[in-house]
Amino acid sequence: MKKKSSFSNSSESLFFSASENDLLATAPLSARMRPRTLGELVGQRHILGEGKLLTRAIEADRLSSLILYGPPGVGKTTLAQCVGVATKAHFEFINAVVSNVEELRKILVASKHRRLTSTPTNSFLCVDSSIRNEEINTQKQNCRGTSQRKTILFIDEIHRFNKAQQDVLMPDLEEGNVILIGATVFNPFFSLTSPLLSRSLIFELQPLSAEEILMILERALKDKEWGLGNMNLCVEEKAVKFLAEICDGDARKALNAFEVGALTTSPDEKGQIHFTLEVAQESIQKKQVRYDQQGDGHYDTASAFIKSMRGSDPDATLYWLAKMLYAGEDPRFIARRICICAAEDVGNADPRALVLANAALQVSEFIGLPEARIPLAQAAVYIACAPKSNAAYMGLEKASKDVQEGRTQEVPNHLKGTGYSGAKRLGHGQDYKYAHDYKGHFVEQEYMAQKKAYYEPTEQGHEKEMAEYLKNVRKKF
Repeated sequence: MKKKSSFSNSSESLFFSASENDLLATAPLSARMRPRTLGELVGQRHILGEGKLLTRAIEADRLSSLILYGPPGVGKTTLAQCVGVATKAHFEFINAVVSNVEELRKILVASKHRRLTSTPTNSFLCVDSSIRNEEINTQKQNCRGTSQRKTILFIDEIHRFNKAQQDVLMPDLEEGNVILIGATVFNPFFSLTSPLLSRSLIFELQPLSAEEILMILERALKDKEWGLGNMNLCVEEKAVKFLAEICDGDARKALNAFEVGALTTSPDEKGQIHFTLEVAQESIQKKQVRYDQQGDGHYDTASAFIKSMRGSDPDATLYWLAKMLYAGEDPRFIARRICICAAEDVGNADPRALVLANAALQVSEFIGLPEARIPLAQAAVYIACAPKSNAAYMGLEKASKDVQEGRTQEVPNHLKGTGYSGAKRLGHGQDYKYAHDYKGHFVEQEYMAQKKAYYEPTEQGHEKEMAEYLKNVRKKF
């Protein structure tokens, strides 16, 4: 018996020109093994476990609009389709990459009539005289056989919709004509509008664990209908474990690599296909890491890199540096982060840190990759192992706050510039004491009209010597 399609609850099938099962048979393994029910889903127990909010809402058929956010291959689309099967609602599927406002409006109008109509199944009530004839025909088709029924609209890649397209959804979401499920790999707080976010529950899906990927691969190996169960496969345990680890929680990548390796490996004289570790490694080629240059992968990894240097962990520092370099990050971006960390977090505890960081920036621009990674690593490790002080940075922050919020201090007359004719007549520079004319190159005088303390040196590294110097010279006066 064929498995029911995940789109069996939709008024439009995903496939149009032939039977769904025939096309599914030629689809990639990841598509064929897609779970059809919530019970078949693997992972995401933090939102789908017993008693969790999303589980309770689905079971009670009281679903509100959702935004499913997470990396590729963790089950966003699958979860939405399973929700469509589990609920009593009509299910519509569109992809924001290829959809447009016209298609969206047709779905929304039909959804409104589907919710309001309580007439016999062959009749049709048009409550909007502005609807074009072709839209009316579409609504008749969509509404036939329905009566006061909810509609779930699943929008894949919803971040592709611009603000105007997202705004089209607002009236119908507000009136309850449609329940939205959006899926995106980008942080929705950066890619979606505030009104849409305020009307939706946000669920972040996590990468699948290696154990969960193994479970999915074993299921595909045993499944004789949609999986690889009919193939004469001899699979090494270390081969599937390699796939489970190397795919970084992406079930789609693991399944497709498994299929590629199985289909492209020649059988032995007994007709058996050996899926070895070498076959698994060839099926993956170069590992891809989740690192989008303009999204969370970029900013989160850079944040971890800086915080590891600040936290004096050279091992973590090198790992995040290696990840950024492997993902193709611009070495100049990395070098600038190192320079900022040297000034902000090491500061005067070790003034050489900024010198070395600046040297790494210049050298990396001069020699380029792959050699640039060496001075970058040297500078990053030096900063991670250097004593830390942010006293200079915090002093600047306090001074900046006073400048922004307090009364601006006037420059004392004896400190004002004298490099022009007439300065003396104005009294500028009068009674200024040149520090180098005095013992120890220090003289007591007022440098601010209103004395305030901003810089508080620590006992870290070279800053301890600086603190001692200030203490000694101030003690004399």
